[in-house]
Amino acid sequence: MNLRRASFIAAVVYLPIAAGPAGAQSPPAAQSLQQAPPCVKEFIRLRDDTAKKADAIRVASDHKASAKDACHLFTVFSTAEAKLLKYATENSTWCGIPAQIVDQIKKGHDKTKTMRFNVCKAAEAPPPPPAPTLSDALGGPIPDASNIKTGRGGTFDTLTGAPLGSR
Repeated sequence: MNLRRASFIAAVVYLPIAAGPAGAQSPPAAQSLQQAPPCVKEFIRLRDDTAKKADAIRVASDHKASAKDACHLFTVFSTAEAKLLKYATENSTWCGIPAQIVDQIKKGHDKTKTMRFNVCKAAEAPPPPPAPTLSDALGGPIPDASNIKTGRGGTFDTLTGAPLGSR
């Protein structure tokens, strides 16, 4: 295993763990990032950018964002992921990026493209018709004063057994 490949694997595996609150104070994390070849630094920058865009989708999902907003976020995320995939594919040989990582990014990007298509298709669909209101459901005929009889045998006489009068 050459030095580039080892530093790449260390940067990809170790830096996400070290990026937490204690990671900023950890000298080994700073040293490994400074010693990493420029190709690894660029890969990590692209990976972090893609992760930020994925977090934006998660936040929007938690806040019940509209389909149009979700489509925009998925489009931005898909573009960032495509840049990461392109960089990893083009630089895998000289940077020492393992083929498994490139395959994993490609599989994830294929899933993203499918999800983006479905979300954007839902955003383009017309909104569903509004649900009926209570007044629509109760919109039967309204009695007027001309057909109401008062007294025994009237419209609301329930004592004789005929609630709407005699038949």
